[in-house]
Amino acid sequence: MKLFEELNEEQRLPVEDTEGAVLVLAGAGSGKTRVLTARIAHLVGDLGVSPSNILAITFTNKAADEMKERLFAITEIGGMWVCTIHSMCVKILRMYAERRGLNENFSIYSEQERAAVIKQAVKECGYDEESILKSAKYHISNAKMLGLSPEQYGERFAHERNIDAAMKAFALYNRHLKQNNALDFDDLLIEARDLLAADAEAREYLSGKFRYIHVDEFQDTNAVQFDIIKMLASVHGNLFVVGDDDQSIYGWRGAEITNILHFERSFPAAKTYKLQRNYRSTGSILALANASISHNSMRKGKKLWTDKGEGEKPVFFEADEEAGEAGYCARIIAEYRNKGYRLSDFAVLMRINALTRSFEQEFTKYNLSYKVFGGFRFFERKEIKDVLAYLRIVSNPFDSEAVQRVINVPRRGIGEKTISTLQAYADAEELSLYDAVLACDELPLNEGTRGKLRAFGNFIKDLVIRSEELPLDKLVSYLIKTSGIYDMYLDGTDEGAAKRANLDEFLNSVEEFVRMNEGGTLSDYLQQITLYSDTDEMDDGDYITLATIHAVKGLEFRCVFLCGLEENIMPASRAFDDPKSFEEERRLMYVAITRAKEKLWLTRSRSRYLYGRREPTMRSRFVEELRGELNLYDPRARYTGDFGYERRGGYGGYRGAFQRMDDDGSFAYGSAAKRPPAGPPQRPQPSPAGPAARSSSGVDLSRLAVGTKVSHPRFGTGVIVARRNESVNLIVTVKFEAAGNKDLAAALAPLTVLE
Repeated sequence: MKLFEELNEEQRLPVEDTEGAVLVLAGAGSGKTRVLTARIAHLVGDLGVSPSNILAITFTNKAADEMKERLFAITEIGGMWVCTIHSMCVKILRMYAERRGLNENFSIYSEQERAAVIKQAVKECGYDEESILKSAKYHISNAKMLGLSPEQYGERFAHERNIDAAMKAFALYNRHLKQNNALDFDDLLIEARDLLAADAEAREYLSGKFRYIHVDEFQDTNAVQFDIIKMLASVHGNLFVVGDDDQSIYGWRGAEITNILHFERSFPAAKTYKLQRNYRSTGSILALANASISHNSMRKGKKLWTDKGEGEKPVFFEADEEAGEAGYCARIIAEYRNKGYRLSDFAVLMRINALTRSFEQEFTKYNLSYKVFGGFRFFERKEIKDVLAYLRIVSNPFDSEAVQRVINVPRRGIGEKTISTLQAYADAEELSLYDAVLACDELPLNEGTRGKLRAFGNFIKDLVIRSEELPLDKLVSYLIKTSGIYDMYLDGTDEGAAKRANLDEFLNSVEEFVRMNEGGTLSDYLQQITLYSDTDEMDDGDYITLATIHAVKGLEFRCVFLCGLEENIMPASRAFDDPKSFEEERRLMYVAITRAKEKLWLTRSRSRYLYGRREPTMRSRFVEELRGELNLYDPRARYTGDFGYERRGGYGGYRGAFQRMDDDGSFAYGSAAKRPPAGPPQRPQPSPAGPAARSSSGVDLSRLAVGTKVSHPRFGTGVIVARRNESVNLIVTVKFEAAGNKDLAAALAPLTVLE
């Protein structure tokens, strides 16, 4: 196979080892996707294995799509299952739905739908305290993650506060799901596991069908997922798992690092291979990553290496306040942009998204486009969820949660009292909420209310009929136009226009699905979008990625800023008393470092306004424990004084590479031979900003005099009311008509002088 020529020796060995259990410890950037696709291609193309006998499990839709594309280019994939583990479970459960007491068109509830049904269950149990609702949400989620029933979980966690009330709500929640012919995300796994465990025929058929099973990102599997994988591999035993114990960062949502650390306990004859050659990062970045993760004890042990050369040393920077930290990042990005870098080459990463505000503010000042990842996804916006609820009803009329969501959207005059009457009738007669709507003439309601319910019921009937006649995209277009949802936002506001644009984009997504999935059904579409993850929505636009570390796992960037390296942030304070959690925090550090391909900056603020107050901070112990490797200087040996939008930074260095912010606002680099002597550094001579000095937009700085009218692409027009740092880095205060006063570094700000 020609593909073998593209593999290095580390990669080739596991590809050729096709029989039995195989564990591949794949370091960051080591080409694990290439190994997975090459192995599958080898099985099909060289060994004659039927594609229908191969299963490849991933953990994101994006990864599954990438693997399909790669495989399609090199081998036959017809009949092969390449999908996320949740999608796989959906396929299995639709095959055996009746054996689990389900209709094959069962709905899949997202987190928002689950929260709504839990809230309803808590209310029906007679509880109205917010603390009980919070407890119920937490314990139900935790129980399902662990694969435990209400009885099992209640017994194990009997000491927990509000546990009896939470388990009562849990039991009722499960009953509602059953009535609605619905499953939540965790149920997909639990039901598939229970099916395989209890149904020998189903287990033997599926494990016989899948002669070769491949699992990507194995370090992210939880106990239930591993149980499923083991049962699917029970006939042939050919299980190929790829993962990195050093990148196991999802313990908070049930991932069991012991699955990969103790793989040989489940498969004693398993063979282990290590992929340690990194194709992504420079040597100096890998040296830092290796040094950091070596402090963990719960790991198999490997050391990344590359032949790409050392590259530039990572840089450590400390600012007095978060505005200075963010301003430092903004200035460097602007400087590199002038050198030909794109904004999309940069990622600003942090442990918690509460830190984004200062970066958003500074990036806006200097017209640096950015996107924040970790907020609401497109398909979780209200107007989109409303349309999806209508479609869920069309696909599955038993979905009472969907009916309850849109029975009064747009407003039809159907209030809570009417909905309660419908629900009571449905419960008494063991009907779905939609069946109760159709039987509204039997309910104790006035004729006006019955008329409103009939209109709603008839509209749904019409949609169901049209769903049998129209292509999916035409059905959705008809729904948006005739339901009144689009007209809800014809209010002349910017918000309304944005929501209409979202509805248009939703229709665009359906049309794209139809183009890309010939014969795809409404159920297929609902399944696909329900299973989307955050990173699936990232696109190729030119913007800075501003994200939590969790949000960018699996991605890479030419340049990375790892910010907020302070105690109680990175590592998080809640991990201090738990060695297992603490090591996961360090793995987050490792993941963040290994996102960088060429350049890496690590930053922190010596004081930070967080959670309602400003307090001094301590340098992260993850930085402190690297002092020997990184040759950090005494943090007291630094400049003091005002540097416009931030305090002048001090010295920080990594093995001879140090960075400081000089009085002229430039950044000076040095080697080990040139670094400052011990003690306070000598003050550099300023570089005067003469008349020829220009801003990044090309404006002569001498033209930015007090009283000059200027414009800014984000803030609009304003007048310069003050200047300072005349001989160094010029700072101008601009009074904008709409945005008020802003202090801007003149050399960086995108200001235009208005004649």
